[in-house]
Amino acid sequence: MGSPVFTYLLRLGDDNLILSQRLGELVSWMPELEEDIAVANLALDHLGQARNLFTYAGEVEGLGRDEDDLAMLRDEREYFNAVMCEQPNGDFGQTMARQLFVDAYQVPVYEALTGSSDETLAGIAAKAAKEARYHLRHSSTWVVRLGDGTAESHRRMQAGIEAMWPYIDDLFWVDGVDDEIREAGIAPDMTVVRDTFERTVARVLAEATLEAPNDPYQRTGGRTGFHTEHLGHILPEMQNLHRAHPGVSW
Repeated sequence: MGSPVFTYLLRLGDDNLILSQRLGELVSWMPELEEDIAVANLALDHLGQARNLFTYAGEVEGLGRDEDDLAMLRDEREYFNAVMCEQPNGDFGQTMARQLFVDAYQVPVYEALTGSSDETLAGIAAKAAKEARYHLRHSSTWVVRLGDGTAESHRRMQAGIEAMWPYIDDLFWVDGVDDEIREAGIAPDMTVVRDTFERTVARVLAEATLEAPNDPYQRTGGRTGFHTEHLGHILPEMQNLHRAHPGVSW
């Protein structure tokens, strides 16, 4: 898996790459034109974050791999994104539930990383934090609008929350990699991040008149390369062109 910093960068980058791919699937399928443009911008923001993280990961690794190599030439078990990010879009309520949870996680992560002892990572996080705060405003607004809307929109938004709820723990899963870089002042304490996440989600759900599910089941494994079946369908579509024409330039 490489050095702890390299692995950590891949985990952050993979979250964004896979979520960007999922959001890109929705372009032209949104319920209104303005939202179609918004989801395209969200996808591009996450892709830009992934590019910055992969570029730096390649420098840290020191083996000559660039952002394209890391994004397109790894196999499924070599991806370390949280399983939340690979879940299908479902209806608009499910998409916004997934986005809310990821946004509520990324905002405190990036804000903490702006004070990282790793100056390059701190610089990447400073730009990403601004985007993440906008993403959170966007997803929160939609969750409240749907949850506190009609009976049908409330039902669908509650169903979206319940569908995405079992994947929350994987966002916060930690191992020796996280412990080592946290002690070095590179990454934040995930218990603090989770506290912020839970306060944010509780506030949004209350405003949206939605309920947090009682189901205790949580699906983890993404941070160590054990994914749901959905990632196996995403990667061939995402990587096909690059693998079919290796080294091509445009």
